[in-house]
Amino acid sequence: MRIVIAGGHGQIALRLERLLTARGDEVAGLIRNAGQEADLRAAGAEPLLCDLESASVDEVAGHLRGADVAVFAAGAGPGSGADRKNTVDRGAAVLFADAAERAGVRRYVVVSSMGADPAHQGDEIFDTYLRAKGEADAYVRSRDALDWTILRPGMLTDDAGTGLVRLEATTGRGPIPRDDVAAVLAELVETSATAGLTLELVSGSVPVTVAVKSIAGN
Repeated sequence: MRIVIAGGHGQIALRLERLLTARGDEVAGLIRNAGQEADLRAAGAEPLLCDLESASVDEVAGHLRGADVAVFAAGAGPGSGADRKNTVDRGAAVLFADAAERAGVRRYVVVSSMGADPAHQGDEIFDTYLRAKGEADAYVRSRDALDWTILRPGMLTDDAGTGLVRLEATTGRGPIPRDDVAAVLAELVETSATAGLTLELVSGSVPVTVAVKSIAGN
């Protein structure tokens, strides 16, 4: 498969790129900084320069044409202010979904956040983030032309992955290594039976492949 990842230099995205290319998929990652190209190539992915905060739908669709799957893994990052939560975590997600539709890419996987909710209350930057992610998720859910799956991990850690997870519609809060998030995403991109599901993910006791197959059968 050809898989195009928005936010291609993110910590989860780089892990995902290595997993996908290792199994033989063709992977490209959208980045806005040319200085990140070498890291993507080292992960086996093709770097595509594209700033999702300023690009047009047509420009992004051009990068997506011919892809089998689009993965939205971009984020403004923990050091960003409220404005960029809206331009990246919401705005770029909406743009990427529109571009996938225009390019005819049906399979669409989103890396969201546990607690994402367009009605979330609060005035802190993290509150803005959760609203922005919730609004983006709601938009993606409204697109009939996309076979979407939304993944909402718990608290991300850099611990080594265990390959054991809990993947359900509602898991409750908990930590999850980025390694295991990437492993779940690698399974989700080729498991179209999870289309239409919003899933929470934390560490657990079920092997990744079993967890994804189980939820796909629900």
